[in-house]
Amino acid sequence: MSASVTAIILAAGYSSRMGTFKPLLSFGGTTVLERAIELFRAAGISDIRVVVGHRAGELLPLLERMDVRPVLNERYQDGMFSSVVAAAESLEDERGAFFLLPVDIPLVRRQTVELLLRTYQGGSTGILYPAFRGTRGHPPLLSCSYRTAIISFDGSGGLKTLLMQYEDDSATLECGDEGVLLDMDTPEDYERLHSLVLRGAIPSRQVCLQLLDMKFEADSPIVEHSHTVARVALHLAGMLNKNGCHLDLSLIEAAALLHDLAKGERDHAAAGAALLEQMGYGVVADLVAVHTDLPPHLDDGVDGADLLYLADKLVDGSRVMSLESRFSRPLERYTHDPLVVASILRRLESARTIQRRVETYAGCALDAIFANFTDGVVPDTQS
Repeated sequence: MSASVTAIILAAGYSSRMGTFKPLLSFGGTTVLERAIELFRAAGISDIRVVVGHRAGELLPLLERMDVRPVLNERYQDGMFSSVVAAAESLEDERGAFFLLPVDIPLVRRQTVELLLRTYQGGSTGILYPAFRGTRGHPPLLSCSYRTAIISFDGSGGLKTLLMQYEDDSATLECGDEGVLLDMDTPEDYERLHSLVLRGAIPSRQVCLQLLDMKFEADSPIVEHSHTVARVALHLAGMLNKNGCHLDLSLIEAAALLHDLAKGERDHAAAGAALLEQMGYGVVADLVAVHTDLPPHLDDGVDGADLLYLADKLVDGSRVMSLESRFSRPLERYTHDPLVVASILRRLESARTIQRRVETYAGCALDAIFANFTDGVVPDTQS
């Protein structure tokens, strides 16, 4: 399928609101334009074209070096739709479909492009939009059968207005990728998006919630449990950071919200980690992979994996309780199975070890740490 698909990046505009030329802005160790090119290349698309216009001479050497075909839009001053027309005019009859991505939408994930390709191939619609939480974003994937309609359209209202005429041949794909909505028009936008890419592969809270929505019913006990684990983990991490630790709250929240994403599957920790790895969230997958059985480490520190493990063990359903209370029921249930009991006790001792470390860093017992917990629940830690 990808062999007959073209990826078109629109980079012909003035960048007037940004105040500097967006395609060549530094972005996570590369430029904005190079990042867009590598997005499609990583998804297996070889026919990549960049529409150039304003300051085209500065982009042509880069495109030549990256073996990417330039498409010159001599009417770039007429606005973005003129670049869409130039792109459509460049398409040969044998091309099957094409992506359209403005260069200033730099955080679309490779997995989103791959998902759009697979869905388009297996479907019957001519226009496929990626969406995040119900809102359509970029890049749409369009059948080349719309090439003539684009070229003959007068441009009133832009591409969106034109494609509204073909809603019956359109589909929207929820992809769990907030990047399809994040554009970069101003210096403030640039700073915000650049900070996101520098933070690494950690999904935002909104992305985590979308992934949970896609996997479970809204009233699922798993979702409720995940939210409580996240609140507990963040509460612990916030206390530790006040006492000199440097825990990544974004990473801990994401891992806590998604730790049971594969609940119900065999070895759900490993299955969830594999799923997150496929999505490109490897650093979160590393924590999720060990939230049921945490390998011991020799130092006395506390990291994100420790806090996720402890928070998960302090929460039964959506109730926060002491480790002893949390583990008493499974110990009673499997009292006649020595192997299972040994496994449960090993997990309990791991959680106790982390609890002692947390209390040492915090300078107080766990019940004091939770005295001001937002849910108003103070776990009984006396044993």
